[in-house]
This record gives sequence, C-alpha cells and structure tokens, in this order.
Amino acid sequence: MSGFPHRHLLGMESLTAAEITTILDLGERFLEINERPIKKVPTLRGKTVINLFLEPSTRTRTSFEIAAKRLSADSVNISGSASSTVKGETLLDTARNLDAMAPDVVVVRHAQAGAAEMLAARLKAGVVNAGDGAHEHPTQALLDCSTIRAHKGRIDGLDVVICGDIRHSRVARSAIWALTKLGARVRIAAPRTLLAPGLDEMGSGAAGNVSVHDRLEPALEGADVVMMLRIQKERIGGALFPNTREYARYFGLSQRRLALAKPDAIVMHPGPLNRGIEISPEVADGSHAVILDQVARGVAIRMAVLYLLAGGEAAASAE
Repeated sequence: MSGFPHRHLLGMESLTAAEITTILDLGERFLEINERPIKKVPTLRGKTVINLFLEPSTRTRTSFEIAAKRLSADSVNISGSASSTVKGETLLDTARNLDAMAPDVVVVRHAQAGAAEMLAARLKAGVVNAGDGAHEHPTQALLDCSTIRAHKGRIDGLDVVICGDIRHSRVARSAIWALTKLGARVRIAAPRTLLAPGLDEMGSGAAGNVSVHDRLEPALEGADVVMMLRIQKERIGGALFPNTREYARYFGLSQRRLALAKPDAIVMHPGPLNRGIEISPEVADGSHAVILDQVARGVAIRMAVLYLLAGGEAAASAE
C-alpha cells in the first residue's frame, strides 16, 4: 500500500491530508470484512500485535484486539494491573522486554503525554498511540472522520462543533488536526476553565478554521456535526466548574439545543457517555446520533492502521 511512509502512528499533527485519506479509504475496504459471516482474512498471518494498555479502556483496547484477529495476526493484551509496571518496572524497560520478543506492532495507551513517541524512538516494532495523556488519540480522530465522511459524503467545508472538556481531551486535539487538514471548520465550545491556550492557532494553518466559544448555543448554529466530549473526572484536578448539574444546564446537548444545528446534523461522542451531563438520553438514543457507527468503524480503521504498519499482504486485504 503506497501513500503512507510512516513506521508509527503517533498523532494527527504530523500527517498530511493525503496520508489521512489513505487510511480512511483503506478503512472503507476493511469495513466490508466486518459484515461477512466469517470475519477474518489472512492479511497479517504470522504478525504479532501487542496491546499495551496501561490506562483503563474498553472500546479502544477491544477494537484493536478484534482488528488484529480479523487480520489473522496474533494479538497479545497487557493491562496495567497485569504488567510489571506495578512492581516498579519503568515503561521503557517493559517495552524493551516486549520488543525483544520481536512483535511487529505495539499499541500503547499511557497516562503520560509523549509516552508513545518515546517508545517509537527506541523500539524496532511499529508503535501506535492509543492515547497518551491529554496529548493525542489519532485512531479516534480517524474513526470520527470516517463516520463523518460516511454520513455527510465529505469533510471539506463542513462546520463541526467539538464541545466539552477540551482542556484534558486528547480526542479534541487529534480531531482538530485531522478535520482542519481535510478542510472542515471547527468550532470549540466549553466553559472558559475547560478551554486550553492556543486552540485557535491549531489546525491546518488556514485562517479562521478554528473558532473558540465559551457558550454552546452560538457554536451550534448551523452546524453539520456535533461532537460531544466526556467530562474527564479522573483528569480534573480541581473544581473547574461548580458541579455536573450546572455543567449540564449550560453545556449539555439537549434536543432543544440540537435544534440550533442543521436539520440533518449528526451527533457524535467518543464514549463512555455521561448521560444527562454532556448529552441527554433523548439525543444519545435519537435519530441524529451516530455513536454506535463510530464504534463499528473503529474496528475497520484500526485494521487499516495495523495493516499499514505491519506490512500486510496487499492482495489479501479485502478480497
């Protein structure tokens, strides 16, 4: 597969629009495999993928495991509680020991920003960043772009709202880079205490492609896509807003607020949902929501990433 020259996938900031599109297009091909009665192809037979998740995860870890198995790779899963890091071993020593076993790809999630990049500089295996602190979460951005493209037919020229805990969100950072590189206009909405400096300077470099709002309603007006983010209680060190009831009152996505967006707007959420806080149950389960489609496309996108980094058989990928 040409068009993707990287050994690792560490973030969206360093990728070009063409490279992002390569992954999205390949993900579309792999999506068909997930609909077959026998959901497996021999594309990565003989390859080994290690999922090193030193932070809790359900969707990302499970989808990487399923993605590897559907490509016939051997998948090994290591959680924080089952790793030697609980005995005092450093992340680097753990990774070096794993690397000595000659895996082809190491998928890593870690609470420290920069952890994946540090490993990529030292390991022979390809490294996929499955979330590093509040830095980036590239495969989430890719599956979000895949979902938007499927429902809207394009990304270029769309108005996308990202609302929630921007300050602590690796999802938001990766999404901003990916969406603006593909031509979308991104509107950030959050309480001032949950914003981060420099947001309006992020993106592909085009003037005016990221705008920042401290109220949700102006951001929603005429939006094509509404992406709500989880309030990350585990990362919030202090009282950055009065309470969850107050947050829901001003920044929760209700049906009344959703009516400000375009009639055919789609609603997204990376999960897990805090129902009644960032999004109402009526919206989460309503006709505008594409949240479960995001999950389904996550498997196909992660299949595409593993394929590109592990060097699978081109002819066997989706035939």
